[in-house]
Amino acid sequence: MKKKVIIISSVVVGLLLVGYFLFFKSDPENTKFSYVQVSKGDLNVLISSTGTLQAVKTVEVGTQVSGKIDRMFVDFNSSVRKGQLLAVLDTVVLAAAVKDAQANLDKAKAQYNQAIAVHERNKQLYEKKFINEVDFIASKTNVETLLANLKSAQTALERANLNLGYAYIYAPISGTIINRAVEQGQTVAASLSAPTLFTIAEDLSNMWILASVDESDIGQIKVGDKAKFTVQAYPDKTFDGEVIQIRLNPNVVSNVVNYTVVVKADNKEKLLLPGMTATVDFYVDYRQNVLLVPNIALRFQPTDAMMEEYRKNMEKEMASLPDSIKKKFQGRQGGQWQSSGSGMQFGNGANGNGARRRNMNRLWYFDEKGILKMSPVMIGLTDGKNTEIVRGRNITEGMKVISGVSEDATSQSSSNVFNPQQSGPRFGRGF
Repeated sequence: MKKKVIIISSVVVGLLLVGYFLFFKSDPENTKFSYVQVSKGDLNVLISSTGTLQAVKTVEVGTQVSGKIDRMFVDFNSSVRKGQLLAVLDTVVLAAAVKDAQANLDKAKAQYNQAIAVHERNKQLYEKKFINEVDFIASKTNVETLLANLKSAQTALERANLNLGYAYIYAPISGTIINRAVEQGQTVAASLSAPTLFTIAEDLSNMWILASVDESDIGQIKVGDKAKFTVQAYPDKTFDGEVIQIRLNPNVVSNVVNYTVVVKADNKEKLLLPGMTATVDFYVDYRQNVLLVPNIALRFQPTDAMMEEYRKNMEKEMASLPDSIKKKFQGRQGGQWQSSGSGMQFGNGANGNGARRRNMNRLWYFDEKGILKMSPVMIGLTDGKNTEIVRGRNITEGMKVISGVSEDATSQSSSNVFNPQQSGPRFGRGF
């Protein structure tokens, strides 16, 4: 019986020891706080947008005359050179119009020659007083009228020849046929506007992206900024681009003002096609090889118990300092962190600089002795996930900073969690 009691007592004592080491002697940094690591690297500030890929120069080829497509010499994706014959309209009617205009010109020319001969005879008769002045003026007027008719007939013939020439459709630029809107045998009618027969893209080795950027972001984008983009056809491939133009004409979509930013993209591999939707990231600012901290650490707010214990330790620390150092420390109001009952805040001071205060923040961490410390930091650029640390006391690459505190730590009082006499983390000088 006695042996049984001893065994049971040993088991209970063992369980108590295990529980003690698990719940009371475990590392407070691993059980009560969450951490993130300060790293070193490059920081890019991006503005994202979407746009449509287009050829740098695109020309729509139409016709100025109506008629049936008699012959067609190109198709989709055909490479053409400037001046190459693309299609021919039926020329029967147009050729007949040329012949008719030529006949009218010949008739007008004959009438004009006859009128000149008659007028020359009437001139001689008028000089000899055989005809009156009224008949002479009528003869002269008839010559001028037939001259005008002759000029009109000449113009009609030129117009008929031009229309006949318009039946032959030539390429205005060298490039690639990206659209063919007609078929051979189809009739096209040119009335108020010229119908489009072909669309030619000049050079598909260089493309444009017309990206739509919100008015809140357009001020950060400048001509010459680098950009990277992806297309759905190649989701694992990233293409490079450069901003070459910011168009001033605003586009209002659903009461949101957007501006068109033109991005030049290289397409030597011919992977990009006109009309593709591109997701563009504009690199508006960047930093190389700087200290970076996740934004969650900058948003961390210490508990009231932490702040109270921190304030007490600061008072003790101040009390142990020489009077000369105390006065110097107390005089540093502007641009320094101040302690208060509710937390740490940035002092305004007589010469407080609002922009400087906005760039200040703080990081909390445990030093190598397990003492909780706070370091004021001046922050720079952020990409929404990480933030650049411009200056920070004792902040180095690889160190861990506090990003959160568990409910267990916030629910316990400062006497059993943050008391320097306990085995948990202790507070020393904040900065």
